[in-house]
Amino acid sequence: MKDLIIIGSGPAGLSAAVYASNACMDFLIIEKYPMSGGQILNTDEVNNYLGFDSIGGFEMAEAFRKHAEKSGAKFVNDEVMEITKADGSYTVKCYSNSYEAKSVILATGVVRRHLNVKGEAELAGKGVSYCATCDGNFFRNKAVAVVGGGDVACEDALYLANICEKVYLVHRRDELRGAKYLQNKVFANDKITFVPNSNVKEIIGDGKVEKLLLDTGESLEVSGVFIAVGVKGETKLAQGIADLDEQGYIIADESCETSSEGFFAAGDIRTKPLRQISTAVSDGANAVKSVENYFNKG
Repeated sequence: MKDLIIIGSGPAGLSAAVYASNACMDFLIIEKYPMSGGQILNTDEVNNYLGFDSIGGFEMAEAFRKHAEKSGAKFVNDEVMEITKADGSYTVKCYSNSYEAKSVILATGVVRRHLNVKGEAELAGKGVSYCATCDGNFFRNKAVAVVGGGDVACEDALYLANICEKVYLVHRRDELRGAKYLQNKVFANDKITFVPNSNVKEIIGDGKVEKLLLDTGESLEVSGVFIAVGVKGETKLAQGIADLDEQGYIIADESCETSSEGFFAAGDIRTKPLRQISTAVSDGANAVKSVENYFNKG
């Protein structure tokens, strides 16, 4: 039986791994994807993390992972299918194996929301994408659209403007919601055309994206559509164990404690006013401290 199992190796999970190593805990960190980093892998540039005025998302993820490994963290590449609790301990059932632990830190982060419009599912991977840095190069020198108005949408539009012929930034409101410095960059880029007060009605194409139909009646001739309309917590594994709020996030404060003793939520999956790399890293540290308190109390 392990002291702790950490599920997810984004900034929160990797931070937790470093602190759990320093606390001499017997633990595992389980990650279903071949690479660690979570959402920062989808970020071209990070410029708001203290100590780094500019660093690539991939580079930052790699540095975080190496730090955790150097601290002594043991990684398992597998997908968690279910978590159950019995007699005060947890069983983490993965696709290939099962593990038991006295405590669990769930740090599975968030996934991007879908538009749920006609053509989206049919053309996913055929021009419809949720990751500009992953798929942008497939649309080099072509026209594309980014749907959304927040930080991620602005960042995606700016990234794509470096490689695409034209970028439409489609937003349902008349103003963007992204940080002002990002908005300034967007409006200063002559490759980006802002399309306000518009919702996507349908994504059209025969085997590949060809056109974006808006509810205004306008249609945009594009080869790719990058959807950045927000995120939702990857909290399926917590259902039936910990309480969730109306938006589906795990209810937990700065201590990362949930309604279930020994079960902690760290990073973007918990209720919080700000979801950033810095707050996720902080959660990893706080969660491990709460695990220690839990053990000392018991």
